[in-house]
Amino acid sequence: MVGVASSSSEGPSDERVRSTVRATTLGILAALAGLMFGLDTGVVAGALPFIATDFHAGDVLQGWIVSSMMAGATVGSLFAGRISVRFGRTGAMLGAAALFLLGTLFCALAPGAAIMIIGRIFLGLAVGVAAFAAPLYISEITVESVRGAMISFYQLMVSLGIFLAFVSDSLLASGAHWRWMLGIMVVPAGLFLGIVLILPHSPRWLMMRGDKERARRVLQSLRSDEEVAEAELIDIQARLQKSSDAGIGLFRSNPNFRRTVFFGMLLQIMQQLSGINALLYYAPRVFQAAHFGTNAAVWATTLVGLTNMTLTGVAIVCVDRWGRRPLLILSCSIAAFALAGVGTLLAIGAQSFALQLLLCGFVILFVAGFAIGEGPLVWTLCSEVQPTRGRDFGIGCSTVTNWAANWAISNVFPVGMAVMGASSTFLMFAAFNGLFILVTVFFVPETKGVSLERLEANLFAGRRLRELGR
Repeated sequence: MVGVASSSSEGPSDERVRSTVRATTLGILAALAGLMFGLDTGVVAGALPFIATDFHAGDVLQGWIVSSMMAGATVGSLFAGRISVRFGRTGAMLGAAALFLLGTLFCALAPGAAIMIIGRIFLGLAVGVAAFAAPLYISEITVESVRGAMISFYQLMVSLGIFLAFVSDSLLASGAHWRWMLGIMVVPAGLFLGIVLILPHSPRWLMMRGDKERARRVLQSLRSDEEVAEAELIDIQARLQKSSDAGIGLFRSNPNFRRTVFFGMLLQIMQQLSGINALLYYAPRVFQAAHFGTNAAVWATTLVGLTNMTLTGVAIVCVDRWGRRPLLILSCSIAAFALAGVGTLLAIGAQSFALQLLLCGFVILFVAGFAIGEGPLVWTLCSEVQPTRGRDFGIGCSTVTNWAANWAISNVFPVGMAVMGASSTFLMFAAFNGLFILVTVFFVPETKGVSLERLEANLFAGRRLRELGR
């Protein structure tokens, strides 16, 4: 439960508590976009072996089936900002919900690989738009005291979606029911569509449209205090006047801002080169390479999803206690060690039961290492280091880079395993994680307990990236 901070010794009134609960509840409902993101990301892992059999799909075609969603997400994220500005955050989420439904139906009923790929592109477009609009909507409607927790809750919902998709795949794997694996996603997609229809527009978007009275009414329904709502309305108006189209202009004119944009893009590329999404998409195939049976491989994948979800929650608790740099270095070190172990075991051939258990342990250790740092902290840092005037532009560049790198790696991975071998592929990912340690040491600033204003002042003063938090 999220509590409500009191600003006086008498405590908040019941009406203030109810208003905060309403705003938080709407934020939780919007975070279901993250659940859809996770479900559609995770479901293909368990279904792919059976799809490949039915469609006689080789390594290249399997890569396209998986990576087509990332290609769609890259395109969706490119246009998500414009869609969100024109139709509102809820309008963008409504369009994404419709695409989730359409893409799910295409995939579940696909007579061949071509229709399957089209359906996955629709799902990717939905993910690209929803992943931009939902966190933005949450940040604009929730009260300041719980805003950080609500954004983190969205990330946790993504991990939950991946885990639930793995569970669903495991339950249906014995009958090779891949159409049910994909088709059951109609239920959460329909639920999300219904929920979006009841969400009010965000006050900030209404102010962007010049509809101050509607913005005031929405704020009053969320805050239930006219003075608080009016003060927030004035603050929104002041921020909008300062931030008009500053992103691209600032990028062209200011070399310090360009540094943080390229830094955010570098972090996203390194996150994808960690190997996490290649593992999540193709986990059953990796376990099969270690002589797991098909059903055992799918259940082992479910354990991977549970680990990812649990340790993401741990990261949310630890990030403001331990700091970004120590947690990120620990994360990369664990990931590099674990993937080196995976590559070594695959090289010697994990045919005995004991070695198969050890390989499964290394995979889970890698996911745990990623989840406590490389996963959530990359997104946190990309947001923190961008100055106010260029935050939308900087985060947009990071997001597009993430999806483009995701697409490239997920498309190349099955071919890489076939050409290089599973062992060499995972040893390569281990080396990339080692490189990420060096990137952290030499470039990543410690932002724990540092205000965004201080980070921005240090950036424009020309300090090195590593020193922005000093």
